Amino acid sequence: MLDIRWFREDPEMVREALRKRQMRPTIVDRVLTLDAERRALIQKSEALKAERNRVSKEIGRAKDAAAREAKIAAMRQVREEIASLDETLREKETQLHQLLATIPNIPDPRVPQGRDESENVVLRQIGEKPQLDFRPLPHWELGPRLGIMDFERGVKLSGSRFYILKGAGARLERALIAWMLDLHRRQGYTEIYPPFMVKEAVVFASGQLPKFRDNLYHDAEEDFWWVPTAEVPLTGMHMGEIFEEEDLPRHYTAYTPCFRREKMSAGRDVRGIKRGHQFDKVEMYIYTRPEESDKALEKMLADAEATLAELGLTYRVVQLCTGDLGFAARITYDLEVWAPGSGEWLEVSSVSNVGDFQARRANIRYRPKGSKKPRFLHTLNGSGLGLPRTLIAVLENYQQPDGSVVVPEVLRPYMGGLEVIRPA
Repeated sequence: MLDIRWFREDPEMVREALRKRQMRPTIVDRVLTLDAERRALIQKSEALKAERNRVSKEIGRAKDAAAREAKIAAMRQVREEIASLDETLREKETQLHQLLATIPNIPDPRVPQGRDESENVVLRQIGEKPQLDFRPLPHWELGPRLGIMDFERGVKLSGSRFYILKGAGARLERALIAWMLDLHRRQGYTEIYPPFMVKEAVVFASGQLPKFRDNLYHDAEEDFWWVPTAEVPLTGMHMGEIFEEEDLPRHYTAYTPCFRREKMSAGRDVRGIKRGHQFDKVEMYIYTRPEESDKALEKMLADAEATLAELGLTYRVVQLCTGDLGFAARITYDLEVWAPGSGEWLEVSSVSNVGDFQARRANIRYRPKGSKKPRFLHTLNGSGLGLPRTLIAVLENYQQPDGSVVVPEVLRPYMGGLEVIRPA
């Protein structure tokens, strides 16, 4: 949620930010109109309440019965007017809150301007694309040949975009999750095992609602929303709380399955396990003081890069432009890994600083030393890493000419010492 003072004090800055995001800035005028109406109602209501209090004292001191009754009758009308004003005020405040909830975060000045993902900027590439002396198989061929992926039975169980991992495939997925959690713990993150269903208020606090309502799964009868990412419960975990400054920063990591309605047309995205309605992800999350926000972003990006480096995968760092920036993000870096079988770069991590955008929605603050007044803190989130794309990258990069797959060394302790996955 954006600070309403930005609209009052510098509306053109907000308009320009929305233009950079490829949005029409007319919503700023609607916010200003509602805010002006709201403030006028407050002023009028407070003036009437002051008059009511003044006259109430006069009624208490009045000795003439007729004059007293006349004042009581007049105040009855004032009370009705106050009640009407307060009801209108509540409606205006609700409208203003709902309108503000639809406005994305202000991009950081460092974010390159662009229309869409085609104008994102590749900052650096780590490693070279592997030069294989055989035709690498895409994972949707490699997995079934190894006997570790079953697409037909996944569809039989749940419909399109579902699959089964079995044997060494299931164990490799589990190994990646456990290894990443352990790695992030060594990097200074506290592991959290959150609920996979949360309340609507928690989904709103993270910035998923109302914008992504159609992409989320929820129970229509009870207040249960299946998490689309661990970012959601990790944001909601401290809703309404006030930290002491010495308690910051807080670093968390969590594994959750993620549930999203993926709308896909025919093409590359529907092949294999790249996109689905359910997938696994390990998340990193940081609560910090605004002054330490940029430093926290550098740490999180370095931690995500270290994960790919230890897996021995070729990857690149991409900075998202204004037109491709996520709803809550101020600045975002994507990590894309090369998948030789699929012949494409796959996004496996998105590391974002959202400033105080989520903290305002969730009312999460901290009390600076020597100050009685709490301030909103900053939050950051990043995939560390996302599956199944990391699984795809491991399978396609470590495949051998005979169709087997070498298990990366860091994962072998989690695989019971298994070094090679061979065709069943």
